[in-house]
Amino acid sequence: MAGIRDSSKQCFPLQDIKSVVSLFRTELTETTEPNLAMLSIATGIIENVFTSNRGGGPGSSSSDPEAIVGRAAVNNSGIVAAVAVAAAPVGIEPIFPVVELPSVEALYCKFETQIKGSVDLSDYKPGYATRGLIKKVSDIIWSSLTRSYYKEKAHLQSLFSYLTGNKLDCFGVAVAVVAACQILGYEDVHLALSEDHAWVVFGEDGTDTAEVTWHGKGNEDKRGQSIKLGVAEGSWLYLNDHPVVCDRRMEVAALVSAVNPSVSSSLDSIELASLQQDLMWLLYDLGHLKKYPMALGNLGDLESIDPTPGRPSTIELFEEAIAVAENDYDNHHVYPYTYLGGHLYRNYEYKKAMEQWAEASGVISRYNYNREDEEVYKEFMEIANDLIPYIVKTGSAGGAEAPMKVINDPECYGDFLRFYDGICLWEEGSTTPVLHITWAKRFIASLTRFSADIRELVEVESGRSCRFHLEEEGQGENGNDEDGREAKNEVKEEETEVKKEAKEEEAGVKKREDFNQNIVVKGSRQKKTGLSLGTDGQGRTDAKGVDTASAATPFVDASCSDTMLNSETDFNDFLSTRSNGSAFPGMTMESVMKAESPAEMAFSRRWKSQMSEDEEGKELEDDPDSLNSSSDSLGLPVCRPPVAHIMLYSAKMLALREILTSSGKLNMAAIQLQLTAQSQVHVSKRPRSISEYEDYGSLRRRPRRE
Repeated sequence: MAGIRDSSKQCFPLQDIKSVVSLFRTELTETTEPNLAMLSIATGIIENVFTSNRGGGPGSSSSDPEAIVGRAAVNNSGIVAAVAVAAAPVGIEPIFPVVELPSVEALYCKFETQIKGSVDLSDYKPGYATRGLIKKVSDIIWSSLTRSYYKEKAHLQSLFSYLTGNKLDCFGVAVAVVAACQILGYEDVHLALSEDHAWVVFGEDGTDTAEVTWHGKGNEDKRGQSIKLGVAEGSWLYLNDHPVVCDRRMEVAALVSAVNPSVSSSLDSIELASLQQDLMWLLYDLGHLKKYPMALGNLGDLESIDPTPGRPSTIELFEEAIAVAENDYDNHHVYPYTYLGGHLYRNYEYKKAMEQWAEASGVISRYNYNREDEEVYKEFMEIANDLIPYIVKTGSAGGAEAPMKVINDPECYGDFLRFYDGICLWEEGSTTPVLHITWAKRFIASLTRFSADIRELVEVESGRSCRFHLEEEGQGENGNDEDGREAKNEVKEEETEVKKEAKEEEAGVKKREDFNQNIVVKGSRQKKTGLSLGTDGQGRTDAKGVDTASAATPFVDASCSDTMLNSETDFNDFLSTRSNGSAFPGMTMESVMKAESPAEMAFSRRWKSQMSEDEEGKELEDDPDSLNSSSDSLGLPVCRPPVAHIMLYSAKMLALREILTSSGKLNMAAIQLQLTAQSQVHVSKRPRSISEYEDYGSLRRRPRRE
């Protein structure tokens, strides 16, 4: 690359938002190779001015690059990088810094000199980069970083931070490597982004991958290695090989999206946020965000704070990000759903927020949890332990109208169960458990906010297919983690098909009158799609396929078998809570005294129920007010919500489905033990060999604890 272009130089000095937008527009439209290094330096200077301690107070240090505002910063090469600030009276914040061309050129020349002076191009073939070249460049960046700082501190993602303070975060190192390869003339090296990590792709067809940075707080050396091992482990960090692979213009979008307007934990720079918003809209108009869900989510967040007239709304941007994730990345991205869910929560649309959180949980269930998934773990833990409990607690206390609708809506209860089902499925097949006692306690606390009437209006179907179970068993025997993850994905793909069948079944629902004369809508019996865990009470068969209940019938009294072994018998009627503590619901003391035996009471009640079932519809048509009058006298709602149909996939939640959807008393201890059971976390007996995934370097080692 031949340095900064003349057309870009004409945009300097940068003294307002319009001039910065003009610089980016020139780089994006007048060349196929926007200068990443120059753009990163320019945005870094502006971000530093807006987010550092502008007053130069007692806490400021002349040697600290974060405190350089309105004065010269002398770097290690003796080059003076001057950043002028618009003149303003003392005590008044400047509107916009004036960034001169010599400042940017000096830092750009320093970076170019460092890279070209450290890499001997005669050792590498021209045209396409090699793994050795990528490793060499990343070593150059890595070795020049200051070791005594916390790498994930804010505002360390630009080359300005690297060239003035030798500090970069994880994303900044990846950008620096790509910018260095661009300077060396290797245009095939591009940035690949997951939702919390970055690496590079290279090669003639762009399919080779290489780690160039670290992740999180660890210092594990992975530079130069392929990401195939991380993909094989099923970690969310690598999105099951569905990252955003950038072209050069999308890399510019990544630079802009990474700008951090925060001055402190409670204060943002309005000027910097406005600049970022205008640059994002420029990239949006040029079509460089159409395959970038995270950037669309960031733009949606900016629009929620300061909407731009005539532009798509925040909701539309979040929905576009979800559509991109579904269509271009096979629905492997979590954050588009959490972006939308968080926005709906802040706007008190709690029912829709619960639905989006359940969808996000469904996406995370595609992965296996490990320690590197800390960021998304904290996201779900906040939802489960803070946001959902607040919603249901406010509703139970008779607070705002929106939370009241949540705890009285079976669909919201179904979304609540789907959310935890995804978390449990995320845990299955992982070497590290997800749910601990805090999760279980919060789950129980939120669960008890939903009344028994609402819980029984949710019908649960199993989404675990026979094939899923067979592949799970095979995974335990031969350690084939990849097959297990494929089975997870195939199970999720069956959801749409089974939901259609559930809707068809719902069309044939029948009504029955319960003991309080309320109309309860019950769907047909749940259709078992595979092996259901924890539901082996009815329809149990032995190894030869013989129905054991039917085989035992000749040895049971005929009248007893008609009731106890009848598949239509509603055993929930025998739960004590259905009759407020009465052991025989629907029976008075007078009827008990008149009956000759308990059997006579039970069969008499059963016979009367069957006789009245056929006439119940006609009676309701003839006298519709009778139901309302009886309901009013009991203080119960006249119309009950429709039945909600959901599908669960995890072994833990399927084992609890009878408890979670019955009107009986909740067994808190059983629920807590089931959720925290470690037996659901299956570890492969024989680990899969990783030799086939290692393209470069030694095998992965466990990092040492400092």
